[in-house]
Amino acid sequence: MNYLAHIYLSGNDDFLKLGNFIADEIKGKSYKEFPKDIQKGIILHRAIDDFTDHHPLVSKGAHRFFDAVGHYNGVVIDMIYDHILAKQWNTYSEVDLNLFAEDFYLLLDTNIDILPKKISRAVPYMIEHNWLVSYASIEGLHEILKQMNNKTKHETTLQKGVNIYIDHQKEFEEEFESFFKDIRAFCKEKIKSINQNL
Repeated sequence: MNYLAHIYLSGNDDFLKLGNFIADEIKGKSYKEFPKDIQKGIILHRAIDDFTDHHPLVSKGAHRFFDAVGHYNGVVIDMIYDHILAKQWNTYSEVDLNLFAEDFYLLLDTNIDILPKKISRAVPYMIEHNWLVSYASIEGLHEILKQMNNKTKHETTLQKGVNIYIDHQKEFEEEFESFFKDIRAFCKEKIKSINQNL
């Protein structure tokens, strides 16, 4: 899953959200250089990724993209799941998505000094293009996947995944609903464990 789901699964803890958000840029044990509350978010992010990577429904969905994008199918399924979450946001949150996004952008802006440089440079662009809300539309999903082609090591056309998603939309949404129930329960217990052990 991508940014929106990771932030959502952090609950109401701002520092957990921040750690979860920056985790992809924090390698190995370097997470220990951050304050404890940020460390918790990084650990949570890694646990979410591991849970997601080994969930059979996610693997099933990702496989549909393999012929079109090869081993980048995991990137595409992450984005598709953020799209479904954004589109069905009111099912999972009592806070409007626009307000949720605005609050998170403010959180980033307020804590810009503790973000890794690569992320802090991307934050203004993220806010300007309102990534978290733009996930909700097919057009926004297509545009973000298109932009992500520039970040891959090989030439890719990740936006091809949008048409595959549309062709199998019912299956993807049913799989997401079941998977998201599982990962919400997992995160609830994982956060308790992290708070007790760190």
